[in-house]
Amino acid sequence: MTLADSRPEYAALTAVGRVREHNEDALLCCPPLSLWAVADGMGGHERGEVASTLALKTLRSLTQRGEDLPAAIRGAHAAILAEAEQDQGSRGMGTTLVAVRFNGADFQLAWVGDSRAYRLGATGIEQLSRDHSWVQAMVDAGQMTPEQARSHARRNIVTQCLGQADQELQVDQLQGRLGNGELLLLCSDGLTGELSDAQIQQICASAGTLEVMVSELVEAANREGGKDNISCIVLGLSGPAAAPVEERPRGFFEKLLKPAKS
Repeated sequence: MTLADSRPEYAALTAVGRVREHNEDALLCCPPLSLWAVADGMGGHERGEVASTLALKTLRSLTQRGEDLPAAIRGAHAAILAEAEQDQGSRGMGTTLVAVRFNGADFQLAWVGDSRAYRLGATGIEQLSRDHSWVQAMVDAGQMTPEQARSHARRNIVTQCLGQADQELQVDQLQGRLGNGELLLLCSDGLTGELSDAQIQQICASAGTLEVMVSELVEAANREGGKDNISCIVLGLSGPAAAPVEERPRGFFEKLLKPAKS
C-alpha cells in the first residue's frame, strides 16, 4: 500500500472569539465523502450563520450527488440567492468558503473569498489559496505590500462571496498532493487576521497532535484580540507510508499525524 491508500486524519475547532456575540462560521467534516470545508458567514442579525450553514449543507449534498467542488460551490451560491429571494430578511447575506476533497494523497481545493488553505511541512508554511479581497487586489496591482495589507483598514473587504447577487461568482481551484509529514490547514480570516504565517507555523511545529494544534491556534488568535469568529481544520494523512520510516524525510510535522491519546 502507498499514500494513495491513505486516509486523512483531522481535527477541527470553531470559536466565537472575544468580540462577536455569536458565531457565523461553520465547519464541514465529512470523512465518508473525503470532504472538509470552512465557511465564514456575513450579513448581520445572525443571517451570516444561515448563509454559512446553508452553503455547507448544499456543498455536501451536491458533492454526494457527484458534483465536483467548483460546481457544488456554485450550487451553494445559488441556494443562498434562492433563500434570500424567499426571505426578505435574508437579503444581503453571504459567506466565504474554502473546501478540500481528497482522493488518497491527492486533493482538489476550491475557494471563494478570504477563507484560506495552507500547506505545512518540513520546508515551512505555504499559502495555497489566494484571497478574493480588496487588499489582495491592491497587492497584485503593486499599490500595497503584503505587510501593509495585513493592517489596512479595508483588509476585511472581500471582492467575492457566495450570495453576492451583483456579479458573476469566481470559484478558484487547484490540484495538489499531500506528502509524508505534510498537513493541510483550512481556516477563516478570524485566524489569519490575528496570526501571521510565521506564528501559525511556530504553533503548529510545537503541537503534539492535531487536536492540540487546532486548540492552540484558536487560543493564540484569542490572545491576539479575537476580534472575529475563529475556525480551523487541520488534515494529515494516516495509513501506510510510501517508504519505510527510516527512509522518509523527517519533516517536523510528522509527529503531528499521530492520533491524540484518549
